[in-house]
Amino acid sequence: MKRTSIQFQVKDISKFKKQLLIWAQQFEVAVWLDSNNYDQKYSNFDAVLAVDAVSKIESSYKNAFSQLKKYQSEVKDYIFGYLGYDLKNDIENLTSSNLDGLHFPDLLFFQPKKLFFIKGNTLEIKYISAFEKEIETDLKNINQLQTIVTLSAVEGQNLVAVHRNIKIKLRIHKDDYYKKINTIQHHIHRGDIYEANFCQEFYSENSVIDPVEVYQHLNEISKAPFATFFKFNNNYLLSASPERYLKKEGEILISQPIKGTEKRATTKTADEKLIAELEQNPKERAENIMIVDLVRNDFSRFAVKGSVKVAELCKVYTFEQVHQLISTVSCSVKNELHPVDIIQNTFPMGSMTGAPKISAMKIMEELEETKRGLYSGAVGYFTPNGDFDFNVIIRSILYNAPKKYISFSVGGAITAQSIPEKEYEECLLKAKAMKQVLVNVK
Repeated sequence: MKRTSIQFQVKDISKFKKQLLIWAQQFEVAVWLDSNNYDQKYSNFDAVLAVDAVSKIESSYKNAFSQLKKYQSEVKDYIFGYLGYDLKNDIENLTSSNLDGLHFPDLLFFQPKKLFFIKGNTLEIKYISAFEKEIETDLKNINQLQTIVTLSAVEGQNLVAVHRNIKIKLRIHKDDYYKKINTIQHHIHRGDIYEANFCQEFYSENSVIDPVEVYQHLNEISKAPFATFFKFNNNYLLSASPERYLKKEGEILISQPIKGTEKRATTKTADEKLIAELEQNPKERAENIMIVDLVRNDFSRFAVKGSVKVAELCKVYTFEQVHQLISTVSCSVKNELHPVDIIQNTFPMGSMTGAPKISAMKIMEELEETKRGLYSGAVGYFTPNGDFDFNVIIRSILYNAPKKYISFSVGGAITAQSIPEKEYEECLLKAKAMKQVLVNVK
């Protein structure tokens, strides 16, 4: 489908980004992806907004990848959406029978009528050509919005003081968590798995939030490179993800798994000491290297022979709340390989499963108390020529507005060297930002 492309220079890009997100709330489906200008090598733009679905696909895990492949092949346009973790059941003989408080579809993609790409102070607008006459009016409406306006004002809802009564509960309490870690380590000692990513849910029932306000606050304190605001059918993803799952650009494929976490310090000297310790920490490096091997193995199924490379191994990246070890794995792929097949061959991402992947997923399904759903999945987009870029949905709040259910999950890599108390502390560290914006909203 033909698109009209127009470029503008924007004086105050920070203000315009806030106005753009507020304007997007009028649409049933909207995706906002923001890099927060985080310094990274593989970025094509700083932020993008996709709104107003011309067409969409919504599916359970059954035959989800074949449906997505058909949809992407037929549309041959930009499509934005998400892959839920439980699409694992479409790839392997696996199940997801744990408690699900959110009830989101396993897969959702849409073709947007209106696209806004931001790079530096340049705004590129790409509307489906039949609707190009709406560009001028839309820009006028966006620029007139006040940045302090949030969803309550946009939709005329009275959400005053709705945050005050939010009570966050843990689905797995501390003693049970310790027992489950011991069970995982028993599997490791038996040789069933080498490493597993064990996740637990924090949740709140009968709670109402203003998604825009919560997202803005979460983004402000996290400044994550793969931040996402995704609205669909009054369901919301508010994400401060630091992790890229998979990016394809031409014949090059890149994955950047995260494994290895350290807290931030209050002084520069102490912070530098923690960075040096994380860089050399044998347990954290072992976690990361195991997942790098898994990604290399996934890539080797379809990569051009001899092209799988590790560009970065266990490099420390610093974020607002934590330091993380990130590795970058790349390979070359043949043009005739369908982009959806590439994703299917690597999904779910190894950083959220463990190794070997199938055994780890089976054991985690037995030990975890909740269905992961969108958490541990991916949000991103396909371009008209079949390139794509997807994040990993972590450090994210999920909200089903009609059911008044809020959920956020955290996980950690469990190995033979893991100390249950330390793993529990790491979970609380990862949960801190989400809890803070829900319980102590400005």
